[in-house]
Amino acid sequence: MRGGQEYVLYYAPELMDNDRSQNYQWRDPGDDLPPMRLSVPVDDYIIDTSSEPNRDYYRFLEQPPVERVERVYSLDEVRYSARIRDKVRRIDLDTVTFATGSADIPMNQAGSLRRVADAIKEVLGRDPSETFLIEGHTDAVGSAQSNLILSDQRAESVAQVLTDAFGIPPENLATQGYGEQFLKVRTDGPNQENRRVTIRRITPLVKPVASSR
Repeated sequence: MRGGQEYVLYYAPELMDNDRSQNYQWRDPGDDLPPMRLSVPVDDYIIDTSSEPNRDYYRFLEQPPVERVERVYSLDEVRYSARIRDKVRRIDLDTVTFATGSADIPMNQAGSLRRVADAIKEVLGRDPSETFLIEGHTDAVGSAQSNLILSDQRAESVAQVLTDAFGIPPENLATQGYGEQFLKVRTDGPNQENRRVTIRRITPLVKPVASSR
């Protein structure tokens, strides 16, 4: 608009009046999309911080989605649709290792987030309205319900460190736990790689993006 104002419109039936929202049922927007076909090398799509500690995380985070973004999505649509989240790249924070059943981050591991935190701050310096999704995950040990709660706590623990230790504003960080739904290593037993937290820059999904790709 004139004067620099920007209005973002998106369909959010969960915010409608009570009478209509009572009949609302969640439908995954990813169900309308074909299977994903990754067009970039895997190491340009997923970074493990333990194996790539010297990667330029800012350069990685500023890259566009790996697929065309069809429309603006609500934050909840992004949170709850794996197919939509997979449009953007991710950083697996596997330098933070959680003990079984724990969401605590050892003090000697909090510093391993510095390079990623610095990259996030650099992105925010360019655009303070950027949004990052912090995803928590567990292995398959324990009940699905307890793992879902634990994964939420792990995501919140990382968000807390990013805010308290590195000064990243909490309003730029959304968190969501997924329990044991998305195992990195397919096993029913305890596995350190599955007890992880992932970060994605989801701004291109929740704000207008160019569609001429």
